[in-house]
Amino acid sequence: MRCFFLFLIGLTFGAAGGFVYAAANGLTLDGHDHADPAQHAETDHARMHEEPVDLAPADAPSLEVEVIKDPLAGYNLHVITEGFTFSPRNAGGAHVPGEGHAHVYANGVKLGRLYAPWVHLDGLPQGPVEIEVTLTANDHRPLAAGGTPISASTTVTVE
Repeated sequence: MRCFFLFLIGLTFGAAGGFVYAAANGLTLDGHDHADPAQHAETDHARMHEEPVDLAPADAPSLEVEVIKDPLAGYNLHVITEGFTFSPRNAGGAHVPGEGHAHVYANGVKLGRLYAPWVHLDGLPQGPVEIEVTLTANDHRPLAAGGTPISASTTVTVE
């Protein structure tokens, strides 16, 4: 009986460790790689990403980004918004004006989703790297103002 309980404890900690590892490395459970355009070809999901939520410029959130060298390693990205709330609990749900998440790109390659205004970036390629952030609705459609995507970018030189 003792072996059975030890087995259950090991199974529980092993599963929990696997989920923590997956979350820490940006792995998602939605079945595809958001950085791979081939995964989005001719699907409703792809069309959702292409059809923006177009807001009147007066109603659009503001967006700025700053990249700060981390004293230990990598860089810290700060996403500064007004009129926008990060809403990780509603990701994948219906569009709610003024909330959603962001996508972050390095040299045009999607690194992942942002559900908070700060994220650590590590493993960037050497040389000039353009960091771009776009705002998206809960339902993953990009936000736009007057037909222009709401995005901000800056370039950092990685040594």
